[in-house]
Amino acid sequence: MSNPVSSPISAAKPARDPRLDFFRGLGMYIILIAHISGNPWTLWIPARFGFSDATEIFVFCSGMASAIAFGAVFRKAGWIMGALRTMHRVWQVYWAHIGLFFAILLAMVALDLTGWFNKDYVGSLNLYPFLNDPGPNLVGLMTLTYVPNYFDILPMYLVILAMLPLVMGLAGFHPNLAMGFCVILWLTASVTGFGFPAEYWFSSGSSRQWFFNPLTWQLVFFTGFAFMLGWLPAPPVNRGLIILAVVIVLATIPFAWFRIYREFEFIRDWRDEWNFLITKTDFGILRYVHFLSLAYLAWIAAGPNGSRLHGGAAWTAIVGVIRKVGQQSLAVFMTSMLLARLLGVLFDEFGRGPFIAVSVNLTGAVIITGVAYFVSYIKRQPWRQPVRPAADVKEHSPISGVRSF
Repeated sequence: MSNPVSSPISAAKPARDPRLDFFRGLGMYIILIAHISGNPWTLWIPARFGFSDATEIFVFCSGMASAIAFGAVFRKAGWIMGALRTMHRVWQVYWAHIGLFFAILLAMVALDLTGWFNKDYVGSLNLYPFLNDPGPNLVGLMTLTYVPNYFDILPMYLVILAMLPLVMGLAGFHPNLAMGFCVILWLTASVTGFGFPAEYWFSSGSSRQWFFNPLTWQLVFFTGFAFMLGWLPAPPVNRGLIILAVVIVLATIPFAWFRIYREFEFIRDWRDEWNFLITKTDFGILRYVHFLSLAYLAWIAAGPNGSRLHGGAAWTAIVGVIRKVGQQSLAVFMTSMLLARLLGVLFDEFGRGPFIAVSVNLTGAVIITGVAYFVSYIKRQPWRQPVRPAADVKEHSPISGVRSF
């Protein structure tokens, strides 16, 4: 591990990789579409045609972004400061999770209390156990031992972030030791089925675990982390690897697309018998292989240093919007989780025809894009921008010609 430096860390931020922001932005739009209940567009998201989905994009890109955000702190300020910086982010994500839960709970209760809708929106998220027995489940919520399925990504993310100081400590001896630890942890959790309790305080004694097991999902996070820090070399660009990746992606389709596998009994039997290879909870190995194949093809398609993300004015503008969303992924994600539930109400009330589907999905896309631009503006702290000197202000008070202050 590098020793701390005596000089202050440079205030200059590392240059952002356009590919990282672009693909993370795409993932945010897909996550919104996937979470709108009753959304016909979910039939055409990438998850329908392969084992991996937008979750892998989110976690992998978060690993890359964490390498940029925290890697320099560990390198320049030392392990202790790096750990403190990481724990500060964990603290932020924790309260983001708690706030998101109560925001969505309040919204669902408000929808039901109006009496305008036939659907039970509190029940649709299985939130009655919390409302019926709030005492123990509030303890469970705050200790992350009560994690409803819809609220499971941020807890997974913060646990993985909390592992970062340990991984960086191991990398101080050798990066291979850090990556070996990640692989062994994934394998151990996958084989043993060990996970975190999701309903620990329920009187029924539920054995349900977190839908996303952070002990397995950390593998894809730290893969992105390792690529960004150079622990893993960039794969070579050659025809053989491209063909292999394409074959894997295409060969997966019959085993992942329901319109195909539901027609063939042997594929359904295979999915049942070998489910541990594609399980989402414990991040099955075939999800990993499928995602790495897609990521490699996307990396090739983006061109060296994202050169193909630049082009004509229209294309550059579209890429710029998507990148902006990717740059503000936490705020966009939190917004989309609440927004998705509200947009689902529109489908329940007005049907799922093509016009409604376009209107609802585009409305959601516009809103999360607006959130990304607004958060980006706020992060620039516009109130700190220099103002015009008072001597240059020519405005006067309308009363008695007194200069306005």
